[in-house]
Amino acid sequence: MLNAVLMTDQELDQLRRDKWRLNGHPVRTLEDARAFIESVGFCLLYPVKQPVLVPTFIGAWAGSDERLPTWQHAFSDPRSQDATDLMVRLLREHAAYEANLIDQNNAFLVVASIFPYFYALAGERNPKQAPKAGPRSEYSQLACDAFELIRREGPISQQKMRDVLGGSISFAALDHALSELWSKLRITRVDYNPAEGAFWDVLYRWAPDAVREGISLSVGEAAKVEPIVRPPEHLQRSRPPRTSTSRRR
Repeated sequence: MLNAVLMTDQELDQLRRDKWRLNGHPVRTLEDARAFIESVGFCLLYPVKQPVLVPTFIGAWAGSDERLPTWQHAFSDPRSQDATDLMVRLLREHAAYEANLIDQNNAFLVVASIFPYFYALAGERNPKQAPKAGPRSEYSQLACDAFELIRREGPISQQKMRDVLGGSISFAALDHALSELWSKLRITRVDYNPAEGAFWDVLYRWAPDAVREGISLSVGEAAKVEPIVRPPEHLQRSRPPRTSTSRRR
């Protein structure tokens, strides 16, 4: 009979720091970023105010967990733009996908290899069917109009969406409408540039293979890998968050 090997809290913490790249060996290249997200499975872009044991992309980029900004203070931290730029490269390469999970403007990244399982748990089973507004619908009329515009013209920037849908629409209202769609993985952010902000596309066009595989999986099949796919419960939101304008500016 094999003897169990017990690790001390300090040893466990060091293993975690190594895996999460908080050990002074920062992620700097696309290859580094791909290896990191494949190793951890999922991560947040920024830490949350209440400390939780979840890896962060900015922590991996910095190679440390010291004085990392939350998303509310990201604009004043020069590390944020570099980390975001590298994250966007991961999205462009389809090495990871961004999901709308928590009630803050904080990217939740899921590695491509397990994203279909995440989609099976959270996504629409008929993603090409346009959402409809109504008293019992999860979608507002603005969300339905935004979906049709993104389906027709995406990838499209949020600024251009506002112009096409009507300049009188506030960014806050459009943020909430996009969150309604994003929370069901109907759309996703696919690019970003400082001049125009975030660009959106329908997910079934941006990631057809991943969506198709997710639709083919039953909830039961996806639940078999639930500990890997589903993040800690305290990170899961109870309502669609705002997508915020912090990336647009």
